[in-house]
Amino acid sequence: MSSIFRKAYFFLIGLFLALPLIVVAGVSVNQKQTLAFPPQGFSLSWYGEIFFNPEWRSALFASVTLALLSAALAVAIALPLAWFLWRRIAPWANIFQVLGVAPFTLPPVITALGMLTFWATVGFYGQPWTAVVSHAIFFVTLPLVTLSLGFTSIDRSLVEAASTMGADERTIFRTVVLPLILPYIVSGYAFAFVLSLNEYIVAYMTVGFTMETLPIKIFNALRYGYTPTMASVTVLFVTTAAVIFGLVARFGDLPKLLGAMSSDGK
Repeated sequence: MSSIFRKAYFFLIGLFLALPLIVVAGVSVNQKQTLAFPPQGFSLSWYGEIFFNPEWRSALFASVTLALLSAALAVAIALPLAWFLWRRIAPWANIFQVLGVAPFTLPPVITALGMLTFWATVGFYGQPWTAVVSHAIFFVTLPLVTLSLGFTSIDRSLVEAASTMGADERTIFRTVVLPLILPYIVSGYAFAFVLSLNEYIVAYMTVGFTMETLPIKIFNALRYGYTPTMASVTVLFVTTAAVIFGLVARFGDLPKLLGAMSSDGK
């Protein structure tokens, strides 16, 4: 009986967690232009709005472009920093690690206000590239954490052997280290990409009036009424995140990438 109750308990928890998504998914297929659940009729036309309506398509393109570029920049910042922290053991080096983690640990509104103030002070407020830099700084924690885990999993004797054979730092990194940490680079990029795709506050505070991403578009559209297209965008976001994280889990060791130890302690 205890097994049945346990299964029922976890089923109810899973249903409770999935209920908001079920409702949103139902709303996204409404035939009428209303946020009603259960859906009144069935239509996928609201998903087509995302790709064929010029305003929603432009917002989708802006979101994807921002996420692609900011995730790449976040990895570009985190990679040399994680490499330095791993190769240069020094007490003061932890300061850089704290600085890399700090933006993500602060409340998003605090980080967004800080970036708004900075860009306005230097005269670049509203430039699309400031959103890329802001998101990269905000999400650099994710690739920094995954890359730090990747570096700690490397057997230092491999690096020492390569150094003994005459390889310089660049050769060691390219031929020994990079192949070993590649899964951690990909996972860090994937995490930063998904969160950047869904982020609203930082993007709105930096370029909210000059570049409309999908999250900003949703909030702006609320001023003119409710439409199932908003629910369709939500389902698209969740599906994208599920596919990306599913691929990371399929082709990589997701628990290890997240810092969990394997059963043999490695």
